[in-house]
Amino acid sequence: MKFKLRFQKLITITLLHFCCATVYAQLQYAPTAKDIAEAYSRANKLDTLLRNIPTNNEIVPVWLKNGTAFWYKKNLPNKNWEYFYVDAETGKRTSAFDAERLAQNIEKTTERKTSALRLPDLYFADANQLKLKIKNQWYVINLTDYSVNTTADSTVFRYNAKTPLQQKHSRWEWNPSISKSPDGKNEIEIRGGNVVLINLASKQETVLSTDGTADKPFGNFEWSPDGKSIIAYKINPKETKKVYYVLSSVPGTTRGELKSREYAQPGDDFTSYQPYVFNVASKKATKVDVEPIDFFGPQPLHWRNNSNRYYTYEKADRGHQRFRVIEVDVETGKTRNIIDEKTKTFIYESRIYTRYLPKTNEIIWTSEQDGWRHLYLVNGITGKQQLITKGNWVVRDIDSVDVVKRQVWFRASGINADEDPYFIHYYRIGFDGKGLINLTPEKGNHSLTFSPDRKYYVDTYSQVNIAPISKLKLTINGKQIQELEHGELAPFLKTGVKLPEVFVAKGRDAKTDIWGVICFPSNIDPAKKYPIIENIYAGPQDSFVPKNFLPASEMQSMAELGFIVVQIDGMGTANRSKAFHDVCWHNLADAGFEDRILWMKAMAAKYPNADINKIGVYGTSAGGQNSTGALLFHPEFYKAAVSACGCHDNRIDKQWWNEQWMGYPVGPHYAEQSSITNASKLQGDLFLIVGEADENVPPESTYRLADALIKSNKDFDILSIPGMGHSDGGVYGRRRKRDFFIKHLLNAETPKVNLVAPVK
Repeated sequence: MKFKLRFQKLITITLLHFCCATVYAQLQYAPTAKDIAEAYSRANKLDTLLRNIPTNNEIVPVWLKNGTAFWYKKNLPNKNWEYFYVDAETGKRTSAFDAERLAQNIEKTTERKTSALRLPDLYFADANQLKLKIKNQWYVINLTDYSVNTTADSTVFRYNAKTPLQQKHSRWEWNPSISKSPDGKNEIEIRGGNVVLINLASKQETVLSTDGTADKPFGNFEWSPDGKSIIAYKINPKETKKVYYVLSSVPGTTRGELKSREYAQPGDDFTSYQPYVFNVASKKATKVDVEPIDFFGPQPLHWRNNSNRYYTYEKADRGHQRFRVIEVDVETGKTRNIIDEKTKTFIYESRIYTRYLPKTNEIIWTSEQDGWRHLYLVNGITGKQQLITKGNWVVRDIDSVDVVKRQVWFRASGINADEDPYFIHYYRIGFDGKGLINLTPEKGNHSLTFSPDRKYYVDTYSQVNIAPISKLKLTINGKQIQELEHGELAPFLKTGVKLPEVFVAKGRDAKTDIWGVICFPSNIDPAKKYPIIENIYAGPQDSFVPKNFLPASEMQSMAELGFIVVQIDGMGTANRSKAFHDVCWHNLADAGFEDRILWMKAMAAKYPNADINKIGVYGTSAGGQNSTGALLFHPEFYKAAVSACGCHDNRIDKQWWNEQWMGYPVGPHYAEQSSITNASKLQGDLFLIVGEADENVPPESTYRLADALIKSNKDFDILSIPGMGHSDGGVYGRRRKRDFFIKHLLNAETPKVNLVAPVK
């Protein structure tokens, strides 16, 4: 009897398992070849529809010279334009002109076909007069009667509102040599590797150095403001090694064409520069008491106000763990550090901002020394630092410094606790940290352009699923003058598209919010599950999840084929706290995967349509490295990957990028985290794409990975595209990427493109 009951129970459990498995199988989206062909067609049509609906994510005002008015072009369908004129003082917005009448008269006068919806570049002198140029001939147009006449006067006011308020310079832009003395009486020449001073009147020559050689010459010289001292550098040159590639398919040839170029890789030797001071009167040479500049070249010199004895320069050490502003006493060669920042991880060199204020001997400087990127006011003589901004938020960029009003204009994110911490807002603040003004209080991701005199600005803001709004505002207080444009969602929703959704989940520490977006198929079936595909780029140089209005994208187009496509910013990327960013240090293989996996699991718990058992991933460049790493280091989660032009070993890629995050010198962690070293761990399905002419990441990075996979007897796909540079494969590569995921995640057949008759 007991046996019978046990047997019946076993049968019942078996049937339940079978039924559950059957229901589970029915829940999977399992398209036929016909379904896939229809999905491709539907995706292409939807993508075309969406891209033909203008978004006006960017309104670029073209200001009049006096700054009282501007005109702008509003995007229309089919890449056409509508023109508006705005009086900035009153906010009155009107049609800039009768476009049809203007086009007819331009065409009549110039005998050149002109569309009212796409006029040539125009230059307003005032509300009633503008100029344009056609085929080297200038014309003036009177808008009171629309007369078009030739003119010899080509004077126009050119002001690009998108130009940064103040130009920034990279440390790679070395300080140029200045040969002639400030008074114009003397000149420097490097001869036989040594510094020679020439009196231009008498032609008398004085050799100031004797230990320079052709192999190790002096160079990169600069004068003190009074012309009594010369700063020059003894150079230890190092040759930059080359990388190579072969163009296999150059038209008109029967042989491959070998190309080479200089390309420094991690650990390569760099040219170094030892500073010296030469006293013109005494002819004395003094070696500056500091180690050589071994990273970047000689930097600009900043002389103390009303003094020719002291100058400062910046030194970012190789390895990115120390940054200094070093002061030099030209009389003794002694040095001291005005700023000396050190860290156990990294200092993000390209985000170090300095602005020197010579009249007050002050420096505006950015640092993450308190855990967040903030502005500091530094006394250029004592080195005393004072925080200008503070709090658990990030200064994203500095737009300008107003020395007269002692204000900094900057962008920041994370100040507003009730919104996405990546949204960019614009502010200004006093050097003393007081008087903070938010120019962009509205919720969203903002972009500003200013009038020539900065009296007005145009603010455009949006979110991935909220259409852009553009407003004209008054700079002094941020007050709105006029709303220029207000985007609508209705035209996009009429197409049937599902706009991206923002999703937030906790990261690996169970505390930090991880932000991402989700793209769903427009015809998603609530009763079915769909594979998840992650669009990954975990490069530590920035954050990458889109924040502006995004109705059309490659992610949405892929989603239409039967996937849920996501993009996430995990730990190790920028624009959050220093601790958030530090995860990448010596640890690029991490790529925030722990946070990404937790995020997708939380997303699948909220959205039952997401099949957490079928995860694909794709990426380009650093994203190509990340997508391959997903399969190698997290095979329990990721099942299929497409990796385009990946940096699969950080020793092969460019020096400046990889040493910034992986450090210097090159240690064993480089090899330990290499996809090439770990190729034998491959379990999932991998598709590699590479352009043979890639000049960003050397193609051999992918080819060496392929070699390692072959030697490990692993199956994988590879596509090498003749003549293509750093790319995801272009139109062909993207189509192949989609086919790959359809095959490996949907187990479906893709359209047989080879059977399609060629277009004649």
